[in-house]
Amino acid sequence: MDDSDELLDRAFMALADPARRSIIAQLSRGPATVNELAAPFNITKQAISRHIQVLEQAELVTRSRDAQRRPVHLNPARLEALTAWIDQYRLARESQFRALDDLLESQATGGRTPKDQS
Repeated sequence: MDDSDELLDRAFMALADPARRSIIAQLSRGPATVNELAAPFNITKQAISRHIQVLEQAELVTRSRDAQRRPVHLNPARLEALTAWIDQYRLARESQFRALDDLLESQATGGRTPKDQS
């Protein structure tokens, strides 16, 4: 397993948890502190910090320092990489379905393509 596979595994494991998906959704609206991220949940700030740490290990979020604040930021490049990985399989399946649709259409029209019917 190469590093990209390991990072992909960590990202999907991180996103398997509904609280972490909710954190990602919150961060999609902009950076937030741990306190701000913890507000919608009925769990401790330590638990939220642990969720953030898992997201950091998966490189889905980053932290910066702004005076006394340590805002958490979404890492859009990492989400793009996940989307690209998913898309390669989605596009392959869509191509197969289009080919099947064409075959079924051809059989339904007696082997004629829609172009032949004009």
